[in-house]
Amino acid sequence: MNQFPNKNYFTMPNEIFSLGLDASEIAVYAYLRCLESRSTYQCWPSYTTIGNAVGRAKNTVMRYVDALAEKGLVSTEPTSVLMRSGIKKNGNLRYTIRPIFFLPTGGRKCKMAAFWGRRAGL
Repeated sequence: MNQFPNKNYFTMPNEIFSLGLDASEIAVYAYLRCLESRSTYQCWPSYTTIGNAVGRAKNTVMRYVDALAEKGLVSTEPTSVLMRSGIKKNGNLRYTIRPIFFLPTGGRKCKMAAFWGRRAGL
């Protein structure tokens, strides 16, 4: 019997709980992991969409995303949208989930380093 018949789940590295993140930062990170493309490790939800999913306001989500980017867990880059009228507007941020190579204490390699290295193409 298949334990996960529809495979509607995602994985989280155990090391995420050793990085000193608060619960809301973990929730935002988990939501981004849930949405990421398994081949490119990217997603582009709006701050509002993330906020609705994790129960936080848009400005609060912006702060958590900045904190995750500062800690090297995600990288962000702006996107643009070309409207039908020909006007170019700002789009959502493109999030890339970054590999976890080191634990913050002692600087020693974590168990996931080999997995993340393969994932990042290193």
